[in-house]
Amino acid sequence: MLAAVVTSFDSAPRCEEIAAPEALAPTEIIVDVLAAGLHPRVRSQADGSHYTSTSELPLVPGIDGVGRGADGLLRYFVLPDTTMGSMSEQTVIDTRRSIVLPGDTDPVAIAAIMNPAMASWIALRRRIDFAPGMNVLVLGATGNAGRLAVQIAKRFGAASIVAAARNPALLAEASAGGGIQTVLLDGDQAEVAERLGRASAEVDVVLDYLWGEPTARAMTAVVTHRADEGRPLTWIEIGSVAGATASIPSAALRSARLSIVGSGQGSVSPQNILGELPALVAAISEGSFEVETRSIPLRDVESAWLDTADPRRVVFTP
Repeated sequence: MLAAVVTSFDSAPRCEEIAAPEALAPTEIIVDVLAAGLHPRVRSQADGSHYTSTSELPLVPGIDGVGRGADGLLRYFVLPDTTMGSMSEQTVIDTRRSIVLPGDTDPVAIAAIMNPAMASWIALRRRIDFAPGMNVLVLGATGNAGRLAVQIAKRFGAASIVAAARNPALLAEASAGGGIQTVLLDGDQAEVAERLGRASAEVDVVLDYLWGEPTARAMTAVVTHRADEGRPLTWIEIGSVAGATASIPSAALRSARLSIVGSGQGSVSPQNILGELPALVAAISEGSFEVETRSIPLRDVESAWLDTADPRRVVFTP
């Protein structure tokens, strides 16, 4: 069968013929993969930089997807850490890590949106007690996951949302529809800190896709502008596109009621993640979220992988 195969962490995967997988455990089945998304998490898996990565090669990338088993059921599945990922004509799934989808579900839409939407959906539903009326700041609001975070925060009843990022054109798109305040993170650092601090002084929750030095600066700016230092502020670390480490000033932790939590693989159990998926699938199927997608045949995986200029979420299909 055909699959995307990573043979070096320094190069893009190539489409190759490999042996068909085998289901070995009672809860495992073989599925024909109909759609698998190329998420940032998949890229970090394939280049060996993700915190769950090992040095084992070769590997087939892909952490989730939509497939159909011999029973005819359409399923969305999440894979465990494995070298047999979803970017192949077939893969092995554990049915306990999957949900059955309605027969008329669009596989490409689910494969494109579930992973980036899951980040903020799970964070707000399972990592904190988010309540309607809270104020939200999204750091890194112009990536696919960040843009979805803005939409999901609004869906969950956020009273106000601040979208912060470096791309002014994409910020304007992220705030389309009104009700979203934007902060441009590009420019003089002091001016950026002042803009962000003023806009975010009353936020209750931060959904952070950046980390690194931008987070250290943002945290200081937000904390120092708060009128009520005793007002709880929860900082949820979701992504690290700006750096794997951040030098958090000790004063930021001592001078405000600030809590920092992470949301990702390991911090939320597979059972809790699966518990949220049916509602998320329903929201996607209703057309609640906007994500630009392009569907690419699996045989073109190498060229699509290297084309990082196109912002649309890539979904590989047979």
